[in-house]
Amino acid sequence: MKALVFPGQGSQFVGMGKELYDSRKDVKDLMDSANDILGFDIVSVMFNGTDEDLKKTSVTQPAIFLHSVAAVKVANGLGAEMVAGHSLGEFSALVANGVLSFEDGLKLVSERAQAMQMACDINPSSMAAILGLEDAKVEEICAEIEGIVVPANYNCPGQLVISGETAAVEKACEALKAAGAKRALLLPVNGAFHSPLMMPAQERLAAAIEKTKFRKATIPVYQNITTTAVSDPEEIKKNLIAQLTGPVKWTQSVQNMIKDGATNFIEVGPGKTLQGLIKKINPEVSVASAI
Repeated sequence: MKALVFPGQGSQFVGMGKELYDSRKDVKDLMDSANDILGFDIVSVMFNGTDEDLKKTSVTQPAIFLHSVAAVKVANGLGAEMVAGHSLGEFSALVANGVLSFEDGLKLVSERAQAMQMACDINPSSMAAILGLEDAKVEEICAEIEGIVVPANYNCPGQLVISGETAAVEKACEALKAAGAKRALLLPVNGAFHSPLMMPAQERLAAAIEKTKFRKATIPVYQNITTTAVSDPEEIKKNLIAQLTGPVKWTQSVQNMIKDGATNFIEVGPGKTLQGLIKKINPEVSVASAI
């Protein structure tokens, strides 16, 4: 059984999508339309900008979404029977399985990115990758730290990202290293994604989602919050909103997809990050890029 998976923030690179843009008129038209929808020339930033330009949340998120949707178009859906996306990638997955139109998906991604940046500006906050420690131990230590620090991304066994107030994240890193973590690395982000500090962004995104048409999924999406197959549009909306302040349970989502029959995972979008994570979750499944 084939599953499509869509990457999130961090998979971007300068030049992403250019080959598709130059070789396919349908992709060129799609990407050019994104410039009009967003109100700025995102294609130029994707192809000719600097790494710093592309790292801005308001650019990164729509750029990755745009590349992922273009890749689905080129691959013609790949005959998949289930989809999932890592954080931002969930929006790409929802376009791929017919829940959102391209235009509505892009508008929501742009609104989400701007809302998250606004929330980052309100509170000094950060994230850190914790390597080589059991999830339960990371959860236990985060709960003991004064201030806000929570597990944010369950990426694969032995790799969990924490998120919260900068001082609390730094204290947690020290405690986690003392508890046996191989590494505790502060990440080059300016906000605490998937933590309670994203509450202002969640309220803004919720308002935008409620105004957007969501359709019943043609194939199920395994959402970050529930980790199980979802098709109902109202449930999908609720889970998308909850995702901003809740953890990305990627390990659990992939495990459930495999339990439900997935044997072949195709990463759709820039980079190969998800393929590496999936192989660590279960080495027996096959992984590949869509294009």
